[in-house]
Amino acid sequence: MSTLAITGGTGFVGKRAIDLALAAGHSVRALTRRPQPPRDSVTWIEGALDTPQPLDQLVAGANAVLHIAGVVNAPDRAGFAAGNIAGTQAVLDATRSAGVRCFVHVSSLAAREPLLSSYGWSKREAEQVVEASALDWVIVRPPGIYGPGDLEMRDVFRMARLGIALLPPPARGSWIEVGDIAALLLALATAESPRAIYEADDGRPNGWSHAELAREIGIAVGRGVLPLSLPKPLLSLAARADRTLRGKGAKLTPDRVGYLCHPDWTIDPAKRPPSHLWQPRIATPEGLAATAAWYRANGLL
Repeated sequence: MSTLAITGGTGFVGKRAIDLALAAGHSVRALTRRPQPPRDSVTWIEGALDTPQPLDQLVAGANAVLHIAGVVNAPDRAGFAAGNIAGTQAVLDATRSAGVRCFVHVSSLAAREPLLSSYGWSKREAEQVVEASALDWVIVRPPGIYGPGDLEMRDVFRMARLGIALLPPPARGSWIEVGDIAALLLALATAESPRAIYEADDGRPNGWSHAELAREIGIAVGRGVLPLSLPKPLLSLAARADRTLRGKGAKLTPDRVGYLCHPDWTIDPAKRPPSHLWQPRIATPEGLAATAAWYRANGLL
């Protein structure tokens, strides 16, 4: 079996990717900023994307590198650039120096619209860094990711319990359960694949409208939900309030408002991964129900 080097292994998607890799019999090296509990077949490498020596240790002897780590929230453009562009370059440099060929890079659908947000700009710039490399790279652009273990969506589920959903202006978007996106990353890391950019989702044609998804979340928590679309100026005001109240822990930021208000975050069907390699297994209603159950079990609702 393979040895996989993983950045972002302590994050939402990275944890699931490690679980699936171990279940498939692979060994894992994973980057971490803080000490982690010992785990069979996992070697934790303490370091960060801006520490070259730990990155060299991470990728040495690996069969493939899964670069999952990234910055989704930063106080300014420089923060996104450091985490997503310079960080990706550092992992690429270590991978190339170690003689590892397979590089799987996790981007975002936000990279399709780099002018909407600093986050999207930084993800597109990171993609270009990967594309310019001589490695056998694959780029994955996930849409919205949810599932048991996710804390980013918790406020939405909590609000649904009150029977309302405060939403961005009407739009459509694609979604994928965390286990499905992790399974795709593992498939790409362990199979020959041409250089390509893939966009993956739950398989629902044309994705979900904000209102449709809100109603499904309501079903998951056992409440009827009234979707209420908010105009962009009001969302911008809410973002400033969230930053004032929660500081760096704010979930709604001015930068995030930019891409939340874009009308179409559905995947491009022409960029779906080959069906022989991967197909989604978890329908969104089923996944939302499992997510709600996890929140309840952990006292988070």
